[in-house]
Amino acid sequence: MDAFQKRKLVNGIVLVLSTLAAVFGIMWLFWILGTLIYKGFFALSIEVFIGDPPSPGDETGGLKHAIVGQLLIVLTATVIGIPLGVLAGTYLSEYGRNSKLANFIRDMSDVMMSVPSIVIGTFIYALLVKPVGHFMGFAGSLSLAIMMIPIVLRTTDDMLRMVPPELREAAYALGATKFKVIKDVVYRSAITGIVTGVILAVARIGGETAPLLFTSFNNNFFTLDMTQPMASLTVTMYDYAMSPYKYWQELAWAAAIILTVGVLGANILGRLIAHYGFKK
Repeated sequence: MDAFQKRKLVNGIVLVLSTLAAVFGIMWLFWILGTLIYKGFFALSIEVFIGDPPSPGDETGGLKHAIVGQLLIVLTATVIGIPLGVLAGTYLSEYGRNSKLANFIRDMSDVMMSVPSIVIGTFIYALLVKPVGHFMGFAGSLSLAIMMIPIVLRTTDDMLRMVPPELREAAYALGATKFKVIKDVVYRSAITGIVTGVILAVARIGGETAPLLFTSFNNNFFTLDMTQPMASLTVTMYDYAMSPYKYWQELAWAAAIILTVGVLGANILGRLIAHYGFKK
């Protein structure tokens, strides 16, 4: 066997092993998704969306309290996180540029994106929940917003830096101020990428459980008061899945499919906006 045949043999072996590894990984993924879709859709009904929380041992009730709580917590986190992330990204791109401070903030935001979410949950617990003396929905939103800010910041920074400098120079040549250049030229050119990053960030925080266990905790009653413990789909799913009641376990499967479809839908929407937006 010559050198060429040996290389072909090694290439064939590596190709087969790589393919088997990929099939092995995808098989588990499809198994999980198949089980989730089968049991999740089987558990779905109108009662799941509009029903009040079930009592222990009760065979009726739904997830209205958790769905509304999840929407409120994520919406509040989005309202806090998006402006801060976009403004910080704008500072890095348009003012800080390659200064030491800007590069330090970029490095710190990269570190923040890799911090385990439970660490952020315990940080907010020590900062807000323990001094106040009880869990609250707003604390959950704050922990999710902290997770969201670095993602939006880095996306905004990257998208704004991709805008050609000639566009800025042309606007300055026409007498536009820096604020007008950023608002009317730079933002307009990078809006597709920024919106995509925001949607992906919302999808990222929408499936978080660990930080909410230390902040908003859970509530088996319907409430709109963000200063009190508040139910969320992720924590309710965890609690119901661990309960001894069969109906609660079915609701946990329903919560799982609702959450999965929501996060998947947000991801697909972000990809579509990125694909068709950059295609123009």
